Amino acid sequence: MLQCNMNPSIGLGRPFASGFAASQHVLGASLQASFFLHRSVIAFQFDSHILPLPPGHRFPIGKYGLLRQRVAADPRGIALRVGGPASEGELALAHEPGYIADVLAGTLSAARQREIGFDWTPALAARAVWSVGATIAAARTALSDGADGGVAASLGGGTHHAGAAGGSGYCVFNDVAVAARLMQAEWHRRHRALLQVAVIDLDVHQGNGTAAIFADDDTVFTFSMHGERNFPFRKSPSDLDVGLPDGCDDATYLDALRPALDELWRRTAERPPGLVFYVAGADPHEGDRLGRLRLTTAGLAARDELVLGQLVERRLPAVVLMAGGYGHVVDTTVDVHLQTLRIAERAQRAWRAVSLA
Repeated sequence: MLQCNMNPSIGLGRPFASGFAASQHVLGASLQASFFLHRSVIAFQFDSHILPLPPGHRFPIGKYGLLRQRVAADPRGIALRVGGPASEGELALAHEPGYIADVLAGTLSAARQREIGFDWTPALAARAVWSVGATIAAARTALSDGADGGVAASLGGGTHHAGAAGGSGYCVFNDVAVAARLMQAEWHRRHRALLQVAVIDLDVHQGNGTAAIFADDDTVFTFSMHGERNFPFRKSPSDLDVGLPDGCDDATYLDALRPALDELWRRTAERPPGLVFYVAGADPHEGDRLGRLRLTTAGLAARDELVLGQLVERRLPAVVLMAGGYGHVVDTTVDVHLQTLRIAERAQRAWRAVSLA
């Protein structure tokens, strides 16, 4: 496992803004006006499927609706769409049929409901399949040809604690695992070629479910950077894990992230990914109730710019997922998620600029 005290001389890398400015220059003045009228990034939402929770529940279910409302009120290049529910067959690409049946039919044991953190209701099952469906739709969009391909997003997703046989930590189904395997199947059907996938998981909690599902699968590279002493306390090894100490600040975090990304690209050089899932949790923020790290809003912006900048530079289609966020003030979490979407929108503009050059 890599540790947080990386060589500080590595630095933070070239700012995303400079890379985007370079891509603008490539366009030339004659194309820039029409380019900036183009809808830049598609984000899939599913919060119309409400999950009622009892008063005092720690999960901030309201943040999804608030985020959608903020985007709808001021889209600025973000196009909201609704995907559709994942089917039982799609879910079975990553989950055991018996577990899927229990979730859909409401026959989950009390112990399994406690592990997930939600009591079963029909609304829980409905929301779970629509959440996975949004990630599937975003992945298809990112891989698509034409103007929409490149970078796409979901206003939720990143349910990385769910394993093949059960959910955990507010995660019912693992949307990344389902979408990754479905995209591999669809890609092979269309191109008769293997689609390598990478997962960059920067939620504050380790992506144990994703790591366990892909533990013996060399077509998916899993990378998680997280609070070492945070949930889950029994972690499943990813292909690359970086454990951070409590109280990790912006500089320490970013000094750990850059060499970890370098290591990811080094280890996937012979079989580079054709699709990347970026689990961009808001919970490393200093105002998070469950995070235990101390990143500022600006530090999280630098994180997103670094990751998405490298993906655009490498021309790697990317799915951006909001994942966790449990701020003492829910609007702070929504602000961080919205910031991630704005940076994804800039990344898609940069992607589009290179496509038009």
